[in-house]
Amino acid sequence: MHLELPEKRYYGIGEVARAFDVNTSLIRFWEKEFDVIQPKKNAKGNRKFTPKDIQNLQLIYHLVKERGFTLEGAKTHLREERQKTLSNFEIIQKLERIKAELVKIKSQL
Repeated sequence: MHLELPEKRYYGIGEVARAFDVNTSLIRFWEKEFDVIQPKKNAKGNRKFTPKDIQNLQLIYHLVKERGFTLEGAKTHLREERQKTLSNFEIIQKLERIKAELVKIKSQL
């Protein structure tokens, strides 16, 4: 999954939900279920997700939506094999960015 998010310090929940193509309620649900997601809240109570939160959401999305893990399975996987999963996921993301760049270059030929 390649996210279309500009580089910023904080992202609103609507922006995050659109980037993942999910409802804001799912983002809030994952926030409750996974303690690795801890957005800051402003005075109005609006969530402000950091790039680290986005990375964790991408990993959860990958495990649950793309690999078919249950929530409990994803939690266990994150707890027990977090570093290995994160490394593999980062490699996949880099390869997807390279592929997108190559496709772009090919279309310009």
